[in-house]
Amino acid sequence: MATKPILWEPFHLGRLELSHRLALAPMTRSRANADGTPGPGAALYYRQRASLGLLITEGTQPSADGQGYMNTPGIYTPAQIEGWREVTDAVHAEGGALFIQLMHVGRISHPENTEHHRQGVAPSAIAPATKIVTPSGMHDNPVPRELSVDEIAATVADFRHAAASAIAAGADGVEVHAANGYLLTQFLSPNANHRTDSYGGSVENRARFVIEVAAAVADEIGADRTGIRISPGLTAGGIDEGPREDVHAQYEYLVAELAKLNLAYLHVHHGGDDDLLRKLRALWPTALLVVRLGRTREQLGDDIEAGLADILPLGRWALANPDIVERLRVDAPFTEPDPSTFYGGGAHGYTDYPTLEEAAVGD
Repeated sequence: MATKPILWEPFHLGRLELSHRLALAPMTRSRANADGTPGPGAALYYRQRASLGLLITEGTQPSADGQGYMNTPGIYTPAQIEGWREVTDAVHAEGGALFIQLMHVGRISHPENTEHHRQGVAPSAIAPATKIVTPSGMHDNPVPRELSVDEIAATVADFRHAAASAIAAGADGVEVHAANGYLLTQFLSPNANHRTDSYGGSVENRARFVIEVAAAVADEIGADRTGIRISPGLTAGGIDEGPREDVHAQYEYLVAELAKLNLAYLHVHHGGDDDLLRKLRALWPTALLVVRLGRTREQLGDDIEAGLADILPLGRWALANPDIVERLRVDAPFTEPDPSTFYGGGAHGYTDYPTLEEAAVGD
């Protein structure tokens, strides 16, 4: 089935002029080196997908305490900056643009997975009732340590420093990860945030940390180089944001406040509440990126036609099809991804998925 013509219309996003409406969604691949520098295949992995135009990287920790999984990259040391520069140079050489996603996992962590072996941190000392892979096997996520107000301010400063480091590495911008059950979502969620100070309780207080992080990053590198990702109502990482009306109240307030910053984009991991998506679209003044759960190839472009999105990031399809843009243009079949290679390992399932041209040579 031929793709919708609207997918191939150009779009202006922040400082970028994009030639189409597709992008690479952030996907954890767990192939970084032990010191948090990007692994040996990272530059090739992202370069292969540069035709997507806007590439949003895997979650990248803004500090040592921001790491939760094994072999995830960071962007806060000189060595990490140099490692990411190889990636940005490779993407730019192919005409793509790269936003580094800043992801602090908060309580979704385990001491075995980090170099410092410290307890995870969170808005409150509440375990997520989820499990995590470690070098010694699958374990429960332990109870985190509650951040003090001073430590919250220090974490905001960590995001600011990481954003500056991303730009020093040649990135075109950063995406603040406020979705999918990680630290910023934990502050938003009443079942993870039991604080009674200015960072807990009310809708306004629970949103405060997210807004402070976004404002600090935008102040450091420019609002037009700053995006932010949210996932209203999704339950990843043991998150429960309450009944639908509470989710609406929380995210309508948050997005209205973030809109005042005039960021480059809002990235919504959409769980299917189209009424809320319409409200957020009306509140948001710049580009809206939407990843819709369960979206089919035939439905790709529907949200743009409906006025609910401007850019459509692609996840697993792009993981297994480095030339996904070409495949969509010519209506070619997709290669199916191998889930056993999603996290960790080497080149297999990472940089060895063939393009149409390579597959034809192999035949």
